Amino acid sequence: MPHSEYLHSLFGLNGKVAVVIGGTGELCGAMAEGLAGAGAEVVLVGRNAEKAQARLDKIAAAGGRAWFHAAEATSKAELESLRDAVLKRSGRIDIVVNGAGVNSATPFFDIAEAEFDRIVQVNLKGVFLGCQVFGKYLVERGQGGSIINLGSMSAVVPLSRVFTYSATKSAVHNLSLNLAREWAPQGVRVNVIVPGFFPAEQNRKVLTPDRIENIMRHTPANRFGEAHELIGATLLLASDAAGSFITGEELTVDGGYHAMTI
Repeated sequence: MPHSEYLHSLFGLNGKVAVVIGGTGELCGAMAEGLAGAGAEVVLVGRNAEKAQARLDKIAAAGGRAWFHAAEATSKAELESLRDAVLKRSGRIDIVVNGAGVNSATPFFDIAEAEFDRIVQVNLKGVFLGCQVFGKYLVERGQGGSIINLGSMSAVVPLSRVFTYSATKSAVHNLSLNLAREWAPQGVRVNVIVPGFFPAEQNRKVLTPDRIENIMRHTPANRFGEAHELIGATLLLASDAAGSFITGEELTVDGGYHAMTI
């Protein structure tokens, strides 16, 4: 088998349908482009049709297939409507990315209950509901599938100033491993991609000059990650061929941040 055909047999996603919740954002948008580039039909899910269109145009220009569906990640009813819409239009669902998220950098004693509840709703409840709605479909279908939840380095190593975000992401990691164990007999794989420091819309306000200096001191690669650098990890976890025996994995993409001690 020629080298290119071998790689395509491992990582190609022709005939697959991927639902990317949070796909209008920077990181999940890049992941969506990667999935489309590998042959999957991609459904971008978010609240901003204008942001989605820019990503859809990039995917189309590269020869990929994608469409947008507006949905609120914290609403079970809207996620169920999303599931039904995808099945009606695309006929199947094989890959689900739960990537909606919000952040804050509020001092601990100043965190208002409303802020805490908002972050828990999006970061934890959104992933919980996404797994519940789409996991039920995949388990009952009986043909396997891949769920990729977006975790965080702050769930592995607690980071200062992002208390609620860190707590919710830790819960996402725990939930993902629990579900990986539950659904492995049905061939449904659940994994976590753990980005290190990638400048994105939700964390730009947190990246103050002193914080950037500390991050660089702790990152052997001595730079921030770029969104496209999450694509390889995404394709590995999405592929039933390349990732067939990978479940319950927390796949870190961080330029060596977690390996640095002193």
